[in-house]
Amino acid sequence: MPEGHTIHRYAREHRRWLRGRAVEVSSPQGRFAAGARLLDGRTLLTVDAYGKHLFYRFQGAATLHVHLGLYGGFRELRMVNSERGGDGWSVAEVPPPTPGTRLQLRTPEVTIRLSGPTSCELLDPDGETRIRARLGPDPLRRDSDAEAVAAALRRRTTPIGAALLDQKVVAGIGNVFRAEALFVCGTAPLRPANLLDPDDFQRLWATIRGMLAEGLRMGRIVTVEPAEVGKRTRGRLLADERHYVYRRAGLPCRRCGTAIRAFKLAARTAYACPTCQPW
Repeated sequence: MPEGHTIHRYAREHRRWLRGRAVEVSSPQGRFAAGARLLDGRTLLTVDAYGKHLFYRFQGAATLHVHLGLYGGFRELRMVNSERGGDGWSVAEVPPPTPGTRLQLRTPEVTIRLSGPTSCELLDPDGETRIRARLGPDPLRRDSDAEAVAAALRRRTTPIGAALLDQKVVAGIGNVFRAEALFVCGTAPLRPANLLDPDDFQRLWATIRGMLAEGLRMGRIVTVEPAEVGKRTRGRLLADERHYVYRRAGLPCRRCGTAIRAFKLAARTAYACPTCQPW
């Protein structure tokens, strides 16, 4: 499932290409046909990201809500000679939608297709409010409330590694950021969440926000300090050098050499160094 930085990146890209434009909206698959008819031809006002959710606001219409889930994804087809820098397809070359295309957003400059989402629906204002109410703060948003996250953790005796994946506690964190942030902070994933002291929480919160912001900037998750693998910049890191512990079970820790452990936690595989993150 895409983590929060990817969702915010989609929001940024879709604002760039669609905001202020009258958008042709369709559902090639047919499963969102009724909603598409209500949005078709309307001007997109903005796209907002919160955690793993996207909200598309159209003039004079209900809000389009998209949650990609495990299998959802977007494909963007930019047109040649676009005033916004499109350099990919001519109108005649654009391939037809796949049978699984739930939603298509189209302007003369770009075609954006959505397939396999968990949610693709229209929401009234109360519906959006209900979704946001069940989510914890989003570290990538300027209005994120660190104290609300700290308070939620103090109420939980579950392992911190499980609490971080609970979207009611903090929105947008997935398995990669969970593993990498806890390693950098030297915190064991199995440590009870309510035993995290204030200083440890502040370091964890700052680490999570920094990692997500870097992921948004780069378009991929890179958490390793380049010097630790003999590189000068993050851009020079190879794919297998970008993480400290995620998907490195049995390999030596980059900092101490101990074999990385993998185990199930909150229905996902957790990764940790038993020396750097003692438990």
